[in-house]
Amino acid sequence: MEIIKVIVLSFVSAAVLFVIAKIIGHKQMSQLDLFDYITGITIGSIAAELATNLDKPWWKPLISMITYGMITAALNIVTEKYPRSRKYINGTPTIIMNKGKIYRSNLKKAKLELSEFLMMCRQEGYFDLTEIQTAIFECNGKLTILPVSTKRPINPEDISLMPKESSFQTEVIMDGRILEENLKRMGLDSGWLQKQVKAQGYTAGEILLGVCDENNSLTLYQNE
Repeated sequence: MEIIKVIVLSFVSAAVLFVIAKIIGHKQMSQLDLFDYITGITIGSIAAELATNLDKPWWKPLISMITYGMITAALNIVTEKYPRSRKYINGTPTIIMNKGKIYRSNLKKAKLELSEFLMMCRQEGYFDLTEIQTAIFECNGKLTILPVSTKRPINPEDISLMPKESSFQTEVIMDGRILEENLKRMGLDSGWLQKQVKAQGYTAGEILLGVCDENNSLTLYQNE
């Protein structure tokens, strides 16, 4: 008897979830803002409780699911009718990098580590930060990148060009700290790095990020 009850309640919870999803609207996981993400987890947990917790009245979690769905739908209506409310509910985009400068304060504001930012750049196909004009951390946790004008998408074969092979860049200074292991792996040392930093008019303490390619070309980003 309990097995049948679990099966029936599972169908009920699935049907309610389907209706709530239709009301809220279709979004991919990467497109969910913070509130939608939290609400989705909560409604899913309540649905599981509805289907498996047979000791409690079934109508209580059902009402809770419907309430959460109504709150989410109401907030969506509010943000559509009053666009200014979006920055309080969904947050605002944060400029992480612009015109060759990485903004450390904005990294902290976005709760984003420098290493995570570099990983997101690589995921978007940018292994060389000099190819990036502006990088914006969006409210949904994704990174939007505007390339420099000379790096906009084009097929080199269309204009009979033979571009040089891109070289992989390795972080040698991260958050102002020299990464000895990375230098050693490249056959370099901190003495070489200090000379290169000084030659560009900086001291190691002034650098937020330093990357070096396979040709030992060092690119530095000052700590703003």
